[in-house]
Formats: sequence, C-alpha cells, structure tokens
Amino acid sequence: MAERSKIFEDHYQDYCRQIAAVDLASIKDRLQIKVDGKIARVVFFHQTYQVSGHGIFDEGNKTADYVTCVILSKYLLLCPDQLYLDKDWCTFRDFKKESHFTNTNYFISDTTQRIISHFSGRLTDLKAACRKINGADQQMDLAYDLSVAFTVLPRLSLLLLVNDADDDFPADCRVLFQRQGEYYLDPESLAMTSGLLAKKIIQADENKGD
Repeated sequence: MAERSKIFEDHYQDYCRQIAAVDLASIKDRLQIKVDGKIARVVFFHQTYQVSGHGIFDEGNKTADYVTCVILSKYLLLCPDQLYLDKDWCTFRDFKKESHFTNTNYFISDTTQRIISHFSGRLTDLKAACRKINGADQQMDLAYDLSVAFTVLPRLSLLLLVNDADDDFPADCRVLFQRQGEYYLDPESLAMTSGLLAKKIIQADENKGD
C-alpha cells in the first residue's frame, strides 16, 4: 500500500508540474472553465475544484481524491486545439480512440454491474439517489424505466439508462457519453468518470439519511 501511495503521489506531482506550464488563459474558453491567474476553477460533478501547479483542491481546500485529480489534470492537459461540440449520446465502444485502449472496457462493465447489484428491485431509491447528486431526468423516446443525465465536466455529460428486473428480463443498465467527450479526455479517464458516477450514486443512497 505504501508503494502504491508513493506511485500515486509521484503521478500527482508530475501532473502538477505539467499544469504549471499550461497557459490557462488560452484554453479557458475551449474548456468552459474560469481562470484566476495561474489557477483554473473547474466544475466537476457540480463541485468547483481549484487546479494549478500547486495542487488540486476541493471547495474545502482539501486535496482531491486521486481519481478526481487524474480526470481534472487530463481535462486541462488534453485540451484540444479547437472547440468540439457534439452532444449526441454514444457508447464507450463508439469512440474512435477506444479501440486502442480496450483494456478500459472493464471500467464500464464494472460501473453498470455495481449499479445493478446495489439497486436491483429498488428503482425508486435509484431515482432518489440520482436526484441527490444533481441528475436530471430526460424525456427520451427510449424503452427504459429510468433515463438521467449528469453533468460531469463543462464539456462532458453522462446518461444513465436503467431497466429494472421483471418476471421476463433481468435488470439492464447502460452508461452513455457525449460524443465530444473523446476530444477532452483520454479513454481511460472517460471510463473513470463512469466508475466515479456509480460510486457517487451508491454513496448518495447509503447516505440518504443525511
């Protein structure tokens, strides 16, 4: 565990060094973020984080968890050289770059299986947990019991689709991405966002008494 923590810390410090060299003012419009000097303020799952060469901190000025640090770092460091806007929904496998990173598919399956395992037969609780983390119900011509969109980053939203189990079919869960997402994050980071979504939904359900 200590060795893993050291590896994570080394990666974190490397991200900070790279971010320190970025001209934040030149990318703020493409990423739809706010910049104050050398500090970028990025809204991630409806929480504002401060990202700079000095570190990545949440609203309580605490260092963000490692997954969040990776995703926010990549969002800044992989900023495309032009604005891409395509909000159509697609699966992870639809991304052009995904074919080179097929090992990240387990993140997606892990996301859906975690949600199904936790919420099977509890659709009402799932809807409540989604609302608690700012999920927005979607009126779509799709045969799903639940369709909820989540704003992850200014240029990336996720769509959760769920059918609860019934007498004829098992529960079904899918997570879709906006197509423009692959221009703003690498495949591994995109997959990590879906895993983090599952974690946040489950935590919202477990803390529903708060």
